[in-house]
Amino acid sequence: MSELRLVRLIEPDGSASGDDRYALPAPGELLEHYRALVRGRRFNEQASALVRQGRLAVYPSSHGQEACQVAAAAVLRDGDWLFPTYRDSVAAVERGVDPVEVMLLLSGDWHCGYDPMRHHVAPQATPLATQLPHAVGVAHAARLKGEDTVVLALCGDGATSEGDFHEALNFAAVFRAPVVFLVQNNKYAISVPLARQSVASSLAAKGEGYGMPSALVDGNDVAALTAVLGEAVRRAAGGDGPTLMEADTYRMDAHTNADDASRYRDDAEVTEWARRDPLVRLRAHLRAAGVLDDEEERAIAESAEQTAAYLRTGLSADSEPDPAELFAHVYAGPAPHLAAQAELLAAELTAEVHS
Repeated sequence: MSELRLVRLIEPDGSASGDDRYALPAPGELLEHYRALVRGRRFNEQASALVRQGRLAVYPSSHGQEACQVAAAAVLRDGDWLFPTYRDSVAAVERGVDPVEVMLLLSGDWHCGYDPMRHHVAPQATPLATQLPHAVGVAHAARLKGEDTVVLALCGDGATSEGDFHEALNFAAVFRAPVVFLVQNNKYAISVPLARQSVASSLAAKGEGYGMPSALVDGNDVAALTAVLGEAVRRAAGGDGPTLMEADTYRMDAHTNADDASRYRDDAEVTEWARRDPLVRLRAHLRAAGVLDDEEERAIAESAEQTAAYLRTGLSADSEPDPAELFAHVYAGPAPHLAAQAELLAAELTAEVHS
């Protein structure tokens, strides 16, 4: 088995890589991606601050992985589906979900604060890899109905150690489901390094065992990600089945605010990956190309700050919990046993008020 060659279109210093396998996206498209990267970075910073302020219970930041988030949302068409993990809040926002609604899961208000059907964004999955079979199911159903819907399923390197990962890829390959798997290899499953999870030459190489095309991409290069992901989406929409992609990236922040990353990685490693920052890389490229100037930078920063302010305001408002919501949206229609439980709770609450 030949080792996969990393796809990179923009070097860490911002220069073009000269990789002739894919065309570099147009300057205007790259500028839009840069706007999204800045917006995503500011979103991550604001959400992390809200944890410290007690407005969020926890936040798994995608700081350093924003290129994967932006690319995942950018390549999908209106009718396509995104299946995110708990770390993919930025991807959900870029897909059009209200930022405050995305964060309701992590504030403890709702399991899923947005309408998945409206946005074609599945609920963010906290258990590793459980969303992957669901993604394949949606893709397979679309194929059976003759639709050209494509499903993009996100996961991390830790998810590839789960049985759901194997089952999802095997089913997708056998039934040629129109699904693209994007593994964001950020090097750690909480504190477990990749070397303790797999000895394969790459996670993307696992695609050969399932009989599907695979690609290894620089996960901090949004140009390479959109080029390769875009091709995989077009391939799936055309009826040519699934693709496995591995994005080589890094989680700059700790796993969550409850994690002490210094216990399992050193500062030198973090510093090295900081030099490959996706936002800094694209900024250097656009500056050198004359596409980005100081005035445009200020406008982009101001727009990102407006998103942060909206998130801050929305999550700083106290909400009045409604106990009846425990029984809403559990099933498509009313279930007798839940109706009985709802009546019992209502009676108990009424009695408590009058006692």
